[in-house]
Amino acid sequence: MLQAVNVRKSYQSLEVLKGINLTIEKSEIVSIVGSSGAGKSTLLHILGTLDNPDSGEVLFDGASVSSLGRNDLARFRSRHIGFIFQFHNLLPEFTALENVCLPAYLAGRSEKEVRVRARELLGMMNLEHRAEHKPSEMSGGEQQRVSVARALINSPEIIFADEPSGNLDTKNAQELHQIFFQLRNELDQTFVIVTHNDQLAEMADRKIVMRDGFVVEE
Repeated sequence: MLQAVNVRKSYQSLEVLKGINLTIEKSEIVSIVGSSGAGKSTLLHILGTLDNPDSGEVLFDGASVSSLGRNDLARFRSRHIGFIFQFHNLLPEFTALENVCLPAYLAGRSEKEVRVRARELLGMMNLEHRAEHKPSEMSGGEQQRVSVARALINSPEIIFADEPSGNLDTKNAQELHQIFFQLRNELDQTFVIVTHNDQLAEMADRKIVMRDGFVVEE
């Protein structure tokens, strides 16, 4: 489904990724672990097309996305990829429902269709009662579940998560982890997750260990 082929990335004189080769299969939950500075987030951003490799390429269903222009890449990302970040990144002036709807509106989908699907996704997150609440009126765990619903609104083939439970207490982190596996079972959702949470890393179908810009263990 997704491949990284000899991906390299440097920032000025610092070589961060030193030839990464990696394959992600459909419906797989993959965790990426390693110490700070190992290159985990850089790899995640390149796989998720938020950044470009200096050399090598990223293939999606066999087609290279590394050479796409900015506009084509934005359209590809909108249709095929979802993102979950550590600090939710919800817009504070919008309700939970509006935050979930926003990526679909940007993709040009009809408001009626989008709002129906957004409510369905909030229901899957057990957040029906929070649809009209703003982020400041919700707990951290609830905000993160809203961000999961938002990542799903365009039915992406793959979701990239960067420390998704890093800002949550143990109970909310465990609930979030279970949601990932529920979504995989119910929607055949694929996840690539950078995490320092040992429990989540071990729950994944496959754990990728990075060190000094290399994949050292799978």
